[in-house]
Amino acid sequence: MQLLLVEDDATMRTTLQRSLARRGFQVTALGDGSAALAEMIARPHDAVILDLTLPGLDGLQVLQQARSRGLRTPVLVLTARGTVGDRVRGLNAGADDYLPKPFDLDELEARLRALVRRAADQQEGQPTAPSQITLGALRYDKDTGVFYLKDEPMEVTPREQALLRALLPHPGRALSKERLYEAVFPGQPDVQYEAIEVVVYRLRKKLADTGVSLMTLRGLGYLLKVDQ
Repeated sequence: MQLLLVEDDATMRTTLQRSLARRGFQVTALGDGSAALAEMIARPHDAVILDLTLPGLDGLQVLQQARSRGLRTPVLVLTARGTVGDRVRGLNAGADDYLPKPFDLDELEARLRALVRRAADQQEGQPTAPSQITLGALRYDKDTGVFYLKDEPMEVTPREQALLRALLPHPGRALSKERLYEAVFPGQPDVQYEAIEVVVYRLRKKLADTGVSLMTLRGLGYLLKVDQ
């Protein structure tokens, strides 16, 4: 797979290029927005990893100009700008996916392969899996990673997102605290087990009066359901 990596931080750019190369990717790495746009126009790539904060053209300008020229290469935005507003602006500019820093390399690889696979399916006219999950007023767009409440982007932390991603595909079904802990705190054995309760409490407050409830079933775990 041919990747274009655009990252202004030289240390991160080199580290990420080497890490992806070890996973079998062929990576062209650049640190400037103008050079990145020229590279996208000059040579085909299977996917682009694009930082937003760049010298020359910033990431949003690179996206907008690439899309205005008809370039349909899948673009994953990788940035420290993690608010919903930043994500929506990136997606509206033409990004296909969004991964905030810090990130897990396994997740980055999985998202890249999913983007390339989806682009190939669309070119071949093959049907793709549903990209959204809806429960009452709550909606999750799997392509963009954005959660919506009543069609408005929802401000949720990465841990709250992980909890929602685990619960939303199973409405009305309780998932154990153990299973949710593994989803929210993967590979973090130093985090206290009770920390999952804090994430549940904060997310429950955000869902208050929306018609969607995050419930506790003692001895069984937690579930999402639509209020009657």
